[in-house]
Amino acid sequence: ISCETDRSFPQLTILLSKQPKVSTMTIKLYPEIVFETPDDGGDEEIDAACEEIHTACQGWGTDEGGLIDALASKSPEMRCKIYYRYKAMFEKDLEDVMKSECGSGDFGLALQYLAVPPNLSEAMMLKRAMAGFGTKERIVWPILCGRDNEEIVKLKETYFAAFDNDLGVQLSGELGGDFERLIFHCIQGSELEYDPDVFTDEKAEEDCNTFYDAGQGQWGTDEKSLFHIIATSPPEHLEKVNELYIEKHERTLISALEKELGGDVEKGSMHCVGMKIKPEETVAKLIKSTCAGFGTDELGLTCAIIRYQSILPQVNEMHQELFEKTIQERIESETGGNYKRLLLAIVDNACA
Repeated sequence: ISCETDRSFPQLTILLSKQPKVSTMTIKLYPEIVFETPDDGGDEEIDAACEEIHTACQGWGTDEGGLIDALASKSPEMRCKIYYRYKAMFEKDLEDVMKSECGSGDFGLALQYLAVPPNLSEAMMLKRAMAGFGTKERIVWPILCGRDNEEIVKLKETYFAAFDNDLGVQLSGELGGDFERLIFHCIQGSELEYDPDVFTDEKAEEDCNTFYDAGQGQWGTDEKSLFHIIATSPPEHLEKVNELYIEKHERTLISALEKELGGDVEKGSMHCVGMKIKPEETVAKLIKSTCAGFGTDELGLTCAIIRYQSILPQVNEMHQELFEKTIQERIESETGGNYKRLLLAIVDNACA
């Protein structure tokens, strides 16, 4: 369902009937190995990858192609193993090696994010978003809104371990207003587990009415009530609320948020709902948005491609359906050099 335009109820009903079954919990992005005790033991494939990276960084100049081949072809789980094994073999942190060899431009930064486990990668992205003058909210809300509870807890633990700072405390010093309130609802890890005895049709009706009363149904917007519903509702329940909202008010929850809110709080709220009830479409639109307007948001594009590596095949299909071009075609037209080669390799290997 398009979140940009309203349609009559019969058309929306037809489109809803074609949607895949919604999960009972928000989609996971981290591999299970992230939640296990780190193991720096290797196997033949992992050791070979570590040697390949080491060789690419030896001698006069860096073999960027070798680094792309070694890292872009690996799944998030394998990259976790490479990260710990590389340090055991060569006594160096892999992200520091990537920074030393390739710098912190678009290509070097992407390699740094690719060289570490996904939870550390996201912590580094958030740290960069809050560095310097002004906060890059466009990096913050895609990472923190619409996330699985366990992953949010792990991300906060990782941020503290990496930077000796509480993520919530640092965010409170960087954000403000309704956007801060939205983010703090999302980082509580408060999404409830779906229980059909709790999330009944009556509960969906109640939340649908509350959502309307907090937004369209009154003068001014009760953001707190909206944020509570979208942050705590499990996907299957939120989809029921969405269907009822369409039936009663002839617009989706996402369209209602778009009408009631603005700026980053609007984008973050829409992303939160989207990641629960139609994640592939939501990510496809996020990737497209990094290339909209004047110039490309390379940091946003890098974060999206690396963070959503595990679901890129489904996202690429949706991207093509929505925009009549693949993610690879978008990367080809928007980027260049080794940076383009790296992003293309990630997507090509994920979708192979």
